[in-house]
Amino acid sequence: MAIGAASPIPATGVFLSKFLYNGNLRVSLLHKRDGNPFTEGSRELFDLAGQGRIDVFFLGGAQIDGAANINLVQAEGKRFPGSFGSAFMYFAAGRTILFREEHSKRVLVPKVDFISAPGWSPPGVERRGGPQALLTGKALFAWQKDRRRFRLESIHPGGSLEEILDSTGFEFDYGLDVPITPAPSAGDLALLRSAVAPEIAANYPEFAAKVWPETPAVRT
Repeated sequence: MAIGAASPIPATGVFLSKFLYNGNLRVSLLHKRDGNPFTEGSRELFDLAGQGRIDVFFLGGAQIDGAANINLVQAEGKRFPGSFGSAFMYFAAGRTILFREEHSKRVLVPKVDFISAPGWSPPGVERRGGPQALLTGKALFAWQKDRRRFRLESIHPGGSLEEILDSTGFEFDYGLDVPITPAPSAGDLALLRSAVAPEIAANYPEFAAKVWPETPAVRT
């Protein structure tokens, strides 16, 4: 599993998975501040992806639409840092999980203003991977490759289907009884506070200071 720069929330989830599976998971963290395995920066990450050695990647976007396209270039008259390697990773990584904490019609739009990386490709276009899911601060969506649209999988505690419908700019599928996203178990919380927090503090100190203000960073 690989995480790009400035992605503390996906990194937290990945490190939790690593500790849950007793370390039997390789994590490539581009943002790692100490001992980064990518001695030549992102070029080696792209090389691994090109060889088919990245199973899961994470991508965010200033805008995300119902076709799983992402926009990292411009929106609402504002320019952003740019696409960087998002289009390549979206094609080369086995599965991509889209994420954005903000869940609003400003972010989840009917059609992105600029396609930094497409969610699907027509027949005849070589593409190893594609979207698997979209996770926001309010809900979890699964990508339906055959239908080329999202399906609402669960709603986070405290939310409602009406709220999700009202705050999502694109159409999506959903069942009559959408489940609530399970809360973390006591064991998950214990791992987050004991083992995961120091890892995150070492590489995302500002984020960790807000979530775990008493946690010292570790260097691994």
